[in-house]
Amino acid sequence: MVVLSKRAQNLHQGAIRAMFDKAATMDRVISMGIGEPDMATPMPICEAAAMALRNGQTHYTPNAGTLECRRAVSEWGSIKELHYDPQTEIIITPGGMGALSLLLSVIVEDGVEILIQDPQWLNYASQVQFFGGIPVSVSTCAERGFVIQAEDIEHKITEKTKALMLNSPNNPTGAVIPEEELGKIAEVAVRHDLLVISDEVYDTLYYKDKPVSISTLPGMKERTVVINSLSKAFAMTGWRIGFAAGPAEIISKMVPAQENISACANAPAQAAAVYALHHPELSETLCTIFRQRRKIITDGLNAIPGISYDEPAGAFYVFPNIQSFGMTSSEFCNRLLEEEHVVCIPGSAFGQAGEGYMRMAYTCSEDELVEGLQRIKRFCETIRGNQI
Repeated sequence: MVVLSKRAQNLHQGAIRAMFDKAATMDRVISMGIGEPDMATPMPICEAAAMALRNGQTHYTPNAGTLECRRAVSEWGSIKELHYDPQTEIIITPGGMGALSLLLSVIVEDGVEILIQDPQWLNYASQVQFFGGIPVSVSTCAERGFVIQAEDIEHKITEKTKALMLNSPNNPTGAVIPEEELGKIAEVAVRHDLLVISDEVYDTLYYKDKPVSISTLPGMKERTVVINSLSKAFAMTGWRIGFAAGPAEIISKMVPAQENISACANAPAQAAAVYALHHPELSETLCTIFRQRRKIITDGLNAIPGISYDEPAGAFYVFPNIQSFGMTSSEFCNRLLEEEHVVCIPGSAFGQAGEGYMRMAYTCSEDELVEGLQRIKRFCETIRGNQI
């Protein structure tokens, strides 16, 4: 008897989790693999949730989220510039992944093509496939800083193309799309009548110019759905609070979709989100910490012959080139884990264009970063010595 659907049969564990399962069998592991801030959620946010619990906010909320939380989102960051209606154009979801999956569930039909950058966070493609769509890769390259290009997007468009997925600052590369290139991408989207899905979960983690949301460019609010969450900005990954902001026509269908899947986001966590969104200084503190860690990791990589990289402009990842060591990215990262007990993620896990690279997350403590970089340097020196 076949019980599982074809879609379920095609679900597989991602490469990131596979590396962590392997690491779990080892001692003295230093992880530069997971995209999660290692610090605890700021205490005032936790206290806001505790107060909500004491006040009896332990019940279902509206499917779209509490109006208070939606209003807080409407006053946050680039969302504030566009005057989204909290009643009709914003939905609160269980994390950014919840927002993305709800969106895909209401826009994707069998055979619909969604353009996705390569390399890119691996769950995008699997989510599109799960809902019957076809993920179409748009390759990027180190020579252009792994910034997706409008001309490359346009070459991939067919009559089946419905949407373009953007992620800036980017996971896994740390790249930020410059406003000039975003303008060209917006022109392509308008010319071909594409919906743009803008995943902005790292938009508070930037080290140069503040990232621009494509939704703020002329003519783009009505054809863009912004996906975001509090996970990275406020070290709230476990709270599972995200949101989507976009055209009322789309949000209005995501709301009943959520009713049928999870009912609503966590009630006290929404109260915590309201506090967090009203205190952006808490996210600025986290950004300062990651800026310091970015310097540690780039200084460490500079001391390792054979490794090169583009300095990340945002997020908390660096994507170094390891091709000089004569191994695939999977071989390199698996041997690094086995021999030095350091977790990094093979670039091939993020798409074909990621082969020859590895993703390093500077989300562990400064001491662990320093020790991990020393281990990586020792590993690379050993490989070099064996090649002579």
